[in-house]
Formats: sequence, structure tokens, C-alpha cells
Amino acid sequence: MNDNFVSHANNLSQSGNRFSRHRLGAGGLFVIGTDTEVGKTFVACRLTESLVELGMRVGVYKPVASGSEDSQPSDAELLRAAANQNCDLEHVCPQQFAAAFAPPVAAAMEGREVDEALLVTGANWWLGRCELLIVEGAGGALSPISAHQTVLDLAVLFGFPLLLVVANRVGAVNHTLLTLEAAHKRGLRVEAIVLNQLPNTPTGGTRNRKLIEDFAPGTEIFGTDELSSLIA
Repeated sequence: MNDNFVSHANNLSQSGNRFSRHRLGAGGLFVIGTDTEVGKTFVACRLTESLVELGMRVGVYKPVASGSEDSQPSDAELLRAAANQNCDLEHVCPQQFAAAFAPPVAAAMEGREVDEALLVTGANWWLGRCELLIVEGAGGALSPISAHQTVLDLAVLFGFPLLLVVANRVGAVNHTLLTLEAAHKRGLRVEAIVLNQLPNTPTGGTRNRKLIEDFAPGTEIFGTDELSSLIA
């Protein structure tokens, strides 16, 4: 088998190292969300910037994206800037579609299909170019990312620990527990949960955090102002 980032990272992950600044043996981290527009890119960028500031070579990868505004930087552009990389955007996001729908729907509107093989092999460019690859999903954890795969199905192929981003609002507890259950059924490890307070959204305060801690004991929870604790 030809060497590729996924098999290389999975070999490294056999040590079972926990995600931290000093124990990044897993080779990567897969950022997922309980829904679309919960702040996955924001959290991925802040975490990437923190790691870069510590001197780590960080790769960033979004397997597919759909929906973009010409007046706003794309997720791929934001991720590339956070990682202080100057590579072509196709190495950050090899598949992009214009319509703001799930990738397979957006692709069909252009008479195209999401290339399922490329979702994974597109990460190979980063092999040897980074110490840690941060992968960001599209939409929610069970959102279709191609004609036959959800985001969590793709996460299984990568085999990286998950960082779950949750919008701290009404419904957060239910969405979090459903996502944790789906991840655990697939044998995926959720490294931590990030509660993100969205602008102009009623806050769940500390109540959501307490309930998630009660119903998901052992899973670490951070606010966006506590991301540095993830790499301590």
C-alpha cells in the first residue's frame, strides 16, 4: 500500500496518546459540530493559531466545503491563514461547491459529484509537511458529506480523535448527547467538547455545561476562552 497520511497517522495513534501539546502522537484531530454554523472553523482556527504560536507545524484540511460568499474569506482561507501556511488552497480544501447546501446536493446542482476517494487522499499532501493535521468537517456530525458518507463516516476513515464544537444555546444538551452516542457507536473517541457562545444568541450559561458533565461524565468541556487548556 502506498504511504498516505491516514495510514501513517493511524500507525502513530496505536500508542493511545491523549491530545495535548506534548503528546500529539495521534497525528491529527478531527473537528466536528453538532450542527452547521456552530463555530467549527472559528474553533479550529483559534486552536491552530495557539499551536503555531508554540512552534508546532500544523496542517489544516477541510475535505469538502459548500456555500461561500465572495465578500467573505472562505473557511479554507481562514484555516490557511491560522496555520501560517502559503500553500495553494486546493491543499486545504480540494473540493468546493457554490451552493449553501450539503456537499452532495451542492455538487449535484453543478452537475458534479463529491469525489469520495479525494476526501481522504487529499490529505496526503500534508504528509511530512506538518506535525499535526487539523481536519474540519462540514455541517453536523451526521450531515451527508458525499452521496454515501456522513461526516462521522469520514472521521472513522481518518481515525483521529474528535473535537466536538457545540453552540451554547437551547438544545445544546440534546444535540451533544446524540452526537456523542453516534460517535461512540462508531468507535470514535471524543477528546473534548467546546461550548461556543455565538453572537446574538441567547446563552445557555453554565447550565448546559453542568448538564453535559452530568450526562457525559469523563468528557472534558471547554469554553472558547479556555482552548489553551487543550494544549497544556
